[in-house]
Amino acid sequence: MALRACARAVGGSAALSARLVGSARQESASWLLTAGSPACGRGGRNGFVITPACFITSEAFLSRLVKGKAAESDSALNRIPASVPSDSGDQLSLLLRHPDQPDNAKVLKVAIIGAPNAGKSTLSNQLLGRKVFAVSKKVHTTRSRALGVLTEGDTQIILLDTPGLTTVSKVKRHQLEKSLLLDPWSTVKEADLVVVMVDVGDRWMSSRLDFEVLKCLAQHPDTPAVLVLNKVDLVSAKDRLLDITAELTCGMVNGRKMRIRPVIKPPWADRRPVRETESSLEDTEMEGSDDPNSLLSREQLKALRSQQGWPHFKDVFMLCSEDREDTDTLKTYFMTAAKPGSWQYHSEVLTDQSPEEVCTNIIREKLLQYLPQEVPYSMTQSIELWRDGENCELDISVKLYAKKDAHMRMVIGTAGQMVSRIAREAGEDLSQIFMREVKLKLSVKLKK
Repeated sequence: MALRACARAVGGSAALSARLVGSARQESASWLLTAGSPACGRGGRNGFVITPACFITSEAFLSRLVKGKAAESDSALNRIPASVPSDSGDQLSLLLRHPDQPDNAKVLKVAIIGAPNAGKSTLSNQLLGRKVFAVSKKVHTTRSRALGVLTEGDTQIILLDTPGLTTVSKVKRHQLEKSLLLDPWSTVKEADLVVVMVDVGDRWMSSRLDFEVLKCLAQHPDTPAVLVLNKVDLVSAKDRLLDITAELTCGMVNGRKMRIRPVIKPPWADRRPVRETESSLEDTEMEGSDDPNSLLSREQLKALRSQQGWPHFKDVFMLCSEDREDTDTLKTYFMTAAKPGSWQYHSEVLTDQSPEEVCTNIIREKLLQYLPQEVPYSMTQSIELWRDGENCELDISVKLYAKKDAHMRMVIGTAGQMVSRIAREAGEDLSQIFMREVKLKLSVKLKK
């Protein structure tokens, strides 16, 4: 029904005159843009129309999407997501099992990139229907590339969840893992579609695309890319989303120019502030030259630095990655965009992570959630015990190592309350992931 409403809103005008369209429910975080049409101005106030969630796209693709949505069966919509085996041997056997693909199999590999803390892992979890990737409000929760597999009907979507794009200097300065620097770039090379996520709730970050994102897109101009504006529920003035879209797309979507405010320019349009955190152009050129991932010349880097956005996005989504209805629309888009091809994994595969990797990532999530400043980043883990209990539960014992005595006391908390809380909440998440009861025990030791 949502998609049919969108199809009626899309007109045949040659010029794309963007209009903001919101959800029929006042509390919804769903938003979309559609091509200009007289119908877009009816029934709304100040040019806005009330209709369910969708996105900016071409009329031809929207028609395909409507047909694809209508063709979904009830069994696919109500499908119970796969779970991760709690035994590493079982998980390895599952990953090596021959894909049980149908005759008319389709596949799509999607790389999700963006600045740190844009909501990439949250989106992946929602699309998969089960929490597989660690999520927190702090940056660099995801430390290496992880793979999620969504299989429905004859289509397999491979989600490549990546660390937030960062720079060589930041990796050296904060002594971060090299995977944060290498994994996003290598992932985009193998993707059929790139999803660029932007946190529009952060007014500073939404004013322009992250420079590392622009560099990545510029090195892979032939790979289709879509823009996802995330956390739109945090933007009170919804017309601001129009301005953000124009900035981050350079006013171009799917090869056509958007007309959003042809008469009145926003007051800040001609006086853009310079970011304090950005280095000078000369520093940027040097950093780009030293970056092992960068194949761009100094002239190309200079041109990119002057850009606010990327003019080659195929489509634009506006959503809240925590809202299932919003992400279902994006999932349908992926299903429709999938091409005929062989599946890479058996339909029961949910992720390529080992059970132990899932466990340590979930524990890291809780450390990031409850511990201040640099404390969670300095913690290391060691799995001491992993075995089946007497009553079919999974017993896990993990030792946490702290670099400083003060850090160790913070992790333990008053009367052991903090470490008990982390163990309890991490155990509950693991129970949902492994689909069995998990008893997690955490101990803390000072690393000598």
